[in-house]
Amino acid sequence: MQEFGEYSRYRIQLLDFSGKEKVKILFAADENALGGFFGLMKAELPQHEFVTSERFQLECLKGFDVLIPIMSAVNKELLAGSDRLRLIQQCGAGLEGVDLQAAGEMNIWVANVPTDISGNADSVAELGIYLMIGLSRDFRKMAVRIANRQFGNPGRGLSGKTVGLIGLGGIGRALARRLKVFDVHLIGIKRHDLQKAKEELGLEWIGTPLDMKEFLGRADYVVLCLPLTSESRHMISRQALNDMKQDAFLINLSRGGLVDRGALEEALATEKIRGAGLDVFWEEPPDPCDPIFQYNVMATPHIAGATDISIKGILKVVAENIRRLERGESPLYLKN
Repeated sequence: MQEFGEYSRYRIQLLDFSGKEKVKILFAADENALGGFFGLMKAELPQHEFVTSERFQLECLKGFDVLIPIMSAVNKELLAGSDRLRLIQQCGAGLEGVDLQAAGEMNIWVANVPTDISGNADSVAELGIYLMIGLSRDFRKMAVRIANRQFGNPGRGLSGKTVGLIGLGGIGRALARRLKVFDVHLIGIKRHDLQKAKEELGLEWIGTPLDMKEFLGRADYVVLCLPLTSESRHMISRQALNDMKQDAFLINLSRGGLVDRGALEEALATEKIRGAGLDVFWEEPPDPCDPIFQYNVMATPHIAGATDISIKGILKVVAENIRRLERGESPLYLKN
């Protein structure tokens, strides 16, 4: 069986009665990533050929028509080694690792799946609330109390607290809608259209990134819901953590690079903040022995957007764009 680069093969040996060449698709992860998304794609598009890289790294794109990058970096040098790549299709919204300009110069389409059309934003919002409640109720001590036959020890309720949302796109909006029933005070940070967002989401206060110090001083929960860019990288710095309330929690639902890891560990160790809920990390997968996890950190393995609902929604868009590629049509939700 012919090999493509260093990747192991998962081929579907079916007769192609259309007379057309199969689309060859590279999934940049192992076959069990994202709740079995790889197998669902194969079942949805059995006429095509699928390959998994088995890890979140890429070495060669030669021989592939479609790349699903997941969390892999896709730079100009890697793209230069492709000979037939026509589409980079992310199965989510994040494209910070893809060189959009280089792809455009090589006539390679780049598309994603917006969070607010697939169920992804709703799923992330649900996990965000789960992290908020878990930290508020002191999840780390629950098993110990059961083991020691201890009861009581009240936690902290959400009602009356101030939740600060940095980023009011699909995820921020989904969180705002759900948090209203908890009777919290909502504040936000957004770059533009501030008054419109304030009225639509019922925010009590809104500011731009220039107002971050005031925002951080108000919030009991600081929730990151924005993309990772050169401007937002390490926006949660040592100074930002110092500006937070001492009993506040940081919740990161977006990308690990938004937070300065060393500064966060220092803030947790010195109790400058009360704790952190992390679904994303500075490296993925993170080292389970990382000393930061000895502090009040509630961590989930980048699963915020992975639910039965969101996977079905994402699969629908990814499959449609591959079909559009077959027909010579432009993909949906192009980014370059």
